[in-house]
Amino acid sequence: MEISLRPYQQEVVQVALRGENSIIWLPTGGGKTRAAVYVAKRHLETHPNGKVAVLVNKVHLVDQHFQKEFRPHLGSSVKMVPISGDSNEKDFFGCVVRDSSLVICTAQILENALINTEESKHVELTDFTLLIIDECHHTHKEGVYNKIMARYVRKKIERVKGLPQILGLTASPGTGGAKSLDGAITHVLEICANLDSVIVSTKNYEAELKEAVPRPMKNYDIVDERYWDPFGDHLKMMMKLIHEFMMLDRKFTLREMGTQEYEADVVELEKKGVQEQNRLLARCALHLRKFNDALLINDTVRMVDALRLLEEFYTTETRNVLDITDEFLTGLFNENKVELLQLASEASNENPKLERLQRTLVDQFKDENSRGIIFAKTREITRCLYDWVRTNPELRRANIRAANLVGAGTGATHMTQREQRDTIKTFREGELNLLISTSVAEEGLDIPECNVVIRYGLLTNEIAQQQASGRARAKNSVYSVVAKAGGREMRKEKTNEYLEELTSKAIAHVQSMEPGRFRQKIFELQHEAVTARILMANQRERRRLRYDAAEVEFDCRGCFTAVARGDDMRLVNDTQHININPDFERFYKVGGQVYLERTFEDWEPGRTISCVACGQNWGMEVKLKNLVLPCLNIKGFSMKTRQSSRTAKQWKDIEFLVEEFDFVQYVKNRYPDLEQD
Repeated sequence: MEISLRPYQQEVVQVALRGENSIIWLPTGGGKTRAAVYVAKRHLETHPNGKVAVLVNKVHLVDQHFQKEFRPHLGSSVKMVPISGDSNEKDFFGCVVRDSSLVICTAQILENALINTEESKHVELTDFTLLIIDECHHTHKEGVYNKIMARYVRKKIERVKGLPQILGLTASPGTGGAKSLDGAITHVLEICANLDSVIVSTKNYEAELKEAVPRPMKNYDIVDERYWDPFGDHLKMMMKLIHEFMMLDRKFTLREMGTQEYEADVVELEKKGVQEQNRLLARCALHLRKFNDALLINDTVRMVDALRLLEEFYTTETRNVLDITDEFLTGLFNENKVELLQLASEASNENPKLERLQRTLVDQFKDENSRGIIFAKTREITRCLYDWVRTNPELRRANIRAANLVGAGTGATHMTQREQRDTIKTFREGELNLLISTSVAEEGLDIPECNVVIRYGLLTNEIAQQQASGRARAKNSVYSVVAKAGGREMRKEKTNEYLEELTSKAIAHVQSMEPGRFRQKIFELQHEAVTARILMANQRERRRLRYDAAEVEFDCRGCFTAVARGDDMRLVNDTQHININPDFERFYKVGGQVYLERTFEDWEPGRTISCVACGQNWGMEVKLKNLVLPCLNIKGFSMKTRQSSRTAKQWKDIEFLVEEFDFVQYVKNRYPDLEQD
């Protein structure tokens, strides 16, 4: 199929067609991917032995780009392969690259292949002649895009020959948190340095771009302050009783209940309790966090949704009462449950935001061809909104047919990748006309043009705002912000409008820089980044050698029972940490089978495991050949040494070395009488 580009697309691909590194900056719906397909086609036509890798940051985009863009336009002339985590080809990535002209894959698959030493799986950056990086504004900090490009930049500094051309695609590089023009300019320059690229946009065809991608009409659907909230007030009263029970040190102050700041405070409080092995502090902090979640849901959706969240939490907690702290916390909820239920059933106390959202939806869905997306903060809130839409008589009369769209994963509120694809397909075909989504639908997904996009109870950055706004690109579309008058959402939305303008000014400044000055600045930033990475790697290495593994005691994070030591741990597949001590079995109980959408080459998931004493989640079993061993989630434990006790979010944060798992040696030690040929 011939590729037809609009004039503004022709303009932005010129730098890439000259073989130079560039970032294409076009708004959502502006056709960045189509421009990239055109560049890939021309590149392969002019490079007989060329190899192109198209990198995406979400699994579903692999098949989407393959089916919708690359195969229709290049399929007859180019041997191409889409590779995602559930593709068998990923296990032979090196072979696939050698046999193909174009691969579309997640960035993590390429990163894994770059560090893999097996010939059938390994590739070098120099195996490619063009790298296309989708949503390239993610090329920063410790993201996988930046790991790949950091390797690229280091090789460039070392004057390695044969590095591929880079083509980045983005709707907004953002300001990186900067609030000043100088800070925003620095951020854009850092993105350019990380991608070793100039940033290009249309200059001569801005009118055509605006016509092709019209901006939606923006509405602020303002809600009056909720002056009467007896349900929320009752939750706060219960939280104050927990505060008193904790007898909290006056040095540790908690901010306003029902806010993200309060959540951050109680997260730190729980860590403090674990580190001090103060179970009263740690358990109370966990319960306060759940109450705060309920307050946030009460402020966003219905009282019954907030109460359901607490009921689900306390159903589990009641099974694991260990001491007076657990008795107090579970007793407090049980004593107040009837009153909370009565308050939640009072329709006059309901959230005024929902009434405003209902009016907005009914108004926008008067046209039977309407399509829309509601963006909400969390998976739990999307679930609550879906229940509300599904049971709302006014919305049923408006013929609104809704579904959730959330991130892929294994939790109860996650979706599988297949469920995501099926939901989008039914939305595209018109069987559904409203998606209630987390940020997963903001960028990349092939979602049909919407005439209404609603941001509901969201506090996000300018990139997310622009991405969401870009979903409303049907003619005469509306972008609605449902928010309290003078509330935080309103202030954040106004701030993001300013930051969007600031991003445009920063890009214009970078584009106007004298070429020699720009190259010098990029050179300086690249050298600074390489030096910083070397320092960070050295610091990590020193940290990993801080303790001998035998010195580190693993305590259950829920009850502080000592259950293992660091030298019980072994590393499998560079990612899984298993406990090989047979005595560990007496400390945990098994739960339900874990089901993962992907299959793996040399292991499969087993059942969940948790503390036999308190029910704290510890991870899951893994089946390695004929062995079943516990694979631990580091967040389920604290690690105690003679000096201190601490927690870690990820295994990479631990301060001792973990040996590689030796299957043969383990079998010999565990089963000494086993006959071997």
